[in-house]
Amino acid sequence: QVQLVESGGGSVQVGDSLRLSCAASGVTFSRYAMAWFRQAPGKEREFVAAIHQRSGSIIHADSVKGRFTISKNNAQNTVMLQMNNLKPEDTAVYYCAASGTIIQSQLRSHASYGYWGQGTRVTVSS
Repeated sequence: QVQLVESGGGSVQVGDSLRLSCAASGVTFSRYAMAWFRQAPGKEREFVAAIHQRSGSIIHADSVKGRFTISKNNAQNTVMLQMNNLKPEDTAVYYCAASGTIIQSQLRSHASYGYWGQGTRVTVSS
């Protein structure tokens, strides 16, 4: 049974940093694509960043490029999202997602991921 558990969310001020973690169990971590998505109130779920394990590709959404960094720890089955210079528009619930069958061109699509965590809330105040 696949389980993804996010942690690390919270309420911060503009310009602060947060580090989100996603602990995965029940997956062959080194073979899965792992991603972060976010959903703000009243908006659709939005791609943030992804790692394609097999190809090694790492991509970030343009809106977070240069501020957010996705990384992984295969030994601990954990994927992280380091978020720096946070802005009010980063306020959202952040979700970890996993897929064992995704191809690289599908990384940005939430429909490509079959496993999701419960989400962790990030609030950025000015």
